[in-house]
Amino acid sequence: MSQQDQHAADQATQSDQADASATTRTIEPSGRPAVILTGDRPTGPLHLGHYVGSLRNRVEYQHQYQQYIMLADSQALTDNMEDTNKVHRNVVEVALDYLAVGIDPAKSTILIQSQIPELAELTFYYLNMVTVARLERNPTVKAEIVLRGFERDIPAGFLTYPASQAADISAFKASIVPVGEDQIPMIEQTNEIVRRFNRLANRDVLVECKALVPEIGRLPGIDGKAKMSKSLGNTINLGASADEITAAVKKVYTDPLHLRVADPGHLEGNVAFIYLDAFDTDKAALEEMKAHYTRGGLGDSIVKKRLEAVLQEMLAPVRARREEYAKDKGYVMQLLKEGTMRAREVAAQTADEVKAALGLRYF
Repeated sequence: MSQQDQHAADQATQSDQADASATTRTIEPSGRPAVILTGDRPTGPLHLGHYVGSLRNRVEYQHQYQQYIMLADSQALTDNMEDTNKVHRNVVEVALDYLAVGIDPAKSTILIQSQIPELAELTFYYLNMVTVARLERNPTVKAEIVLRGFERDIPAGFLTYPASQAADISAFKASIVPVGEDQIPMIEQTNEIVRRFNRLANRDVLVECKALVPEIGRLPGIDGKAKMSKSLGNTINLGASADEITAAVKKVYTDPLHLRVADPGHLEGNVAFIYLDAFDTDKAALEEMKAHYTRGGLGDSIVKKRLEAVLQEMLAPVRARREEYAKDKGYVMQLLKEGTMRAREVAAQTADEVKAALGLRYF
């Protein structure tokens, strides 16, 4: 059996298993399937924070919604223009993570943003419907500007990201967009643009969307910092080796006041228990461990041993699937090309409708 045939067989098996418990696709009042748009900036391999925040939900969403997953390489260039190769090489790396966790390209349309020029075209039109002052007031943009230390040296593409995101969402007429709490202002601004355009067109050409915030919020880094981030080096990647997982768990932040085994420990801010809450499926045993830890008599080493066992068991099959797909990156790129071409047909139809509404369709 060829690698491509093996990949197809693996996907069929995963799909059959998921379909056994899948719910009926969600239908909009208009009668069309509800569309969901999500994605990632391909600036590095994905990690546990991505898995908790989005990836495992996408595996479920692909059976409920018409799902588009975007590799936002164009957007990644807004603050990576000095290292475009980083974005280029990570497109396939992120796609490998998608496939490894069970995202099925037969059920989810995976697309590369830069290969759909209609998205850039829509962005240009939308920029005429929003002011610079409004862009600068966007809380998400303001926070990201501070985080990156741009001050007033803000790349124009970065500042105008809300218009670009509005183009991405509206191009596929997505009514649902999974985001973290900090991204909600972006969804609000998308809807402002959509409403303004529809008023201008005097009909509903574009679709408003709503934010879907995951039940489990952002996962902290292994060092206890509020955000798990590739740039901070405090992540556990989905493709991490067994040794890398072991080394990372040893560094996991616990309770700095828990100096002796006999001391009562604290759960708040304790990354080991935050991770166990997210990934340990034996909730009864976990509650017993928490009780033991808080009353004293349970060492951090025992907690970390449990955490390592949970992560090793969870990530071993993900790593194995990722390594198998990585043997044939040409096949992975073909999947991305097919998904992108399907997505472009949809985006082109929307762009045509937008141009017609603006009086820009001449022949």
